[in-house]
Amino acid sequence: MSKSHPCLELLAPARNADFGIEAIVHGADAVYIGGPAFGARARADNSVADIERLASYAHRYQARVLVALNTLLKDEELEPARRLIWQLHAAGADALIIQDMGLLELDLPPIQLHASTQTNIRSVEKARFLEDVGFSQIVLARELALDQIRAIAAETSAVLEFFVHGALCVSYSGLCNLSYAQTGRSANRGDCSQACRLPYSLADQKGEIVAANRHLLSMKDNHQADNLRTLIDAGISSFKIEGRLKDLAYVKNVTAYYRLQFDEILAERPDRRRSSSGDSRFLFTPQPEKTFNRGATDYFVTGRKGDIGAFESPKFIGDEIGTVSWLGRDSFELKSQTPLHNGDGITWFDAAQEVHGLPINRAEKCDRGYRLFPQLRDGKPLPPDLQVGTRIYRNRDQAFERQLAKKSAERRIPVGLRLTDHAEGFTLTMTDDQGVSGDARLAHVREVAQDGEQARTTVRQHLGRLGNTLYAATSIVVEFAADWFLPATVLNQLRRDGVAALDAARLAAYQRPPRRQPLEPPATYPEHSLDYLAGVCNQRARAFYARHGVQVIEPAYECGQEKGEVSLMITRHCLRYSFNLCPKQVKGLRPDPMILINGNEKLTLRFDCKACEMHVVGKLRKQRTLRLSEKWPTV
Repeated sequence: MSKSHPCLELLAPARNADFGIEAIVHGADAVYIGGPAFGARARADNSVADIERLASYAHRYQARVLVALNTLLKDEELEPARRLIWQLHAAGADALIIQDMGLLELDLPPIQLHASTQTNIRSVEKARFLEDVGFSQIVLARELALDQIRAIAAETSAVLEFFVHGALCVSYSGLCNLSYAQTGRSANRGDCSQACRLPYSLADQKGEIVAANRHLLSMKDNHQADNLRTLIDAGISSFKIEGRLKDLAYVKNVTAYYRLQFDEILAERPDRRRSSSGDSRFLFTPQPEKTFNRGATDYFVTGRKGDIGAFESPKFIGDEIGTVSWLGRDSFELKSQTPLHNGDGITWFDAAQEVHGLPINRAEKCDRGYRLFPQLRDGKPLPPDLQVGTRIYRNRDQAFERQLAKKSAERRIPVGLRLTDHAEGFTLTMTDDQGVSGDARLAHVREVAQDGEQARTTVRQHLGRLGNTLYAATSIVVEFAADWFLPATVLNQLRRDGVAALDAARLAAYQRPPRRQPLEPPATYPEHSLDYLAGVCNQRARAFYARHGVQVIEPAYECGQEKGEVSLMITRHCLRYSFNLCPKQVKGLRPDPMILINGNEKLTLRFDCKACEMHVVGKLRKQRTLRLSEKWPTV
């Protein structure tokens, strides 16, 4: 099978249609967005009309719109979901990102299917099965290393998608039930309480505290810019930026940053091409460290490391900019060489290592750096946590934010223009960077110009005025039998007609990706039994797995049948490793179990050294059961 696909896709997030449009302007080849319901981000829903508007814009650049419908579904939700999928297809959506296999048992339109990261794809067998049942693109687990990606790519022909930037869930996606157990809010249904970002203390099996009040399940943010070339060689074709809940500045900044990275790679690699058309020009310098992040890690792509956690805080701390050198009542001086501005945001740690922050009303240059006047409530003095010597960080650069708040990029499609003459008049042919052409013919008398050089200059000037269109002229070729005189009005009409013809030709040439047909007879699932972690919430999903050879099928955790202690979260992140307690680090050490403590909440940690995984174990405390329409069979 083909190890990788020639087209490289930069896939950006869109909280809404306007964000999606900006992502495309800033260089995305595709965007993913939630529809009106059933997406794995409960606060990122969009109407079908919004999806249609976004798709119409995206298709002008041959960019794709992928709609996330990737939650687990109740029986009574399947029919509304089916109707919604037909509406999304009619609106122009290119593909559907799903988790619940019950959807494959329904009458769906011929829309391409993508397997969500929630399907927990970590093995060749799982990837090949999903391809065999009709998935064209599969999102691999974030925890995979390069050798695991290569192994999957060698055995599958589906497009492999991988997260390269943004927030990291500490658990394998689709295998986290901690939120539901504690709050009744299911992460697998788009309503995660983010319990992993809370502070915890870690105790060993004797009850001795190893680490106190730290964010032990909070990961740094994913940042794979240095690994893009090796990921391409390993078989990744779609490179995904996390962030359907992030703000517009993040979408613009990070998308532009990776667009520049991929443009550089494509210039080196004639065997690869981008999956959409057009070139983006940026009116700012992308700097991903300037927008929300918890620090950077490449996670497990190049092997296990000890610094993947954001244990200090799950908040955006920013870059260190200096230390406090003097304190007044309502202002302080900062020893710093970094230019600061009114409206910047600063942060610092107190003695207990808790993060605090304030916006800066006024920043004045002084001998030692800057005198800062922060925004204080009700005339109160500076917080007592600020002391001489306190390190100050900046998590909002007002000047940078202002650049992103206005027009910050434009995207144009390179075209070649060719003007020829014929007996009846003239023909303008416009050809884009993908070889699509549009012709505009205009009947007009041919009259020899008095000044041939001036006539040729006028022709090129007027034909090249494409500033209010999608296009930018890369060449203008004039092939005349003589130097004809053409009035500006004629040239302008030819240009407008040429643009309209090319627009129509490009629209006609765009084809939504086809749906992959499942194998017949049905492929066999690589396991004979499924437990609560498989997320089977409805009878259609159960029928799907039964049809594919699974003999024992337990209901999802959300169905409320797991009353005792179970693994609520399975992670490659290992706290024994983080605190040098791993038996592979220190011979003879094997603290197992360990305990995570947050107030009255206690979670047991158990360690699977063979798989090199940590299990967060607990029991259901608050339940909102997904009741099945039929009694679940006893297994």
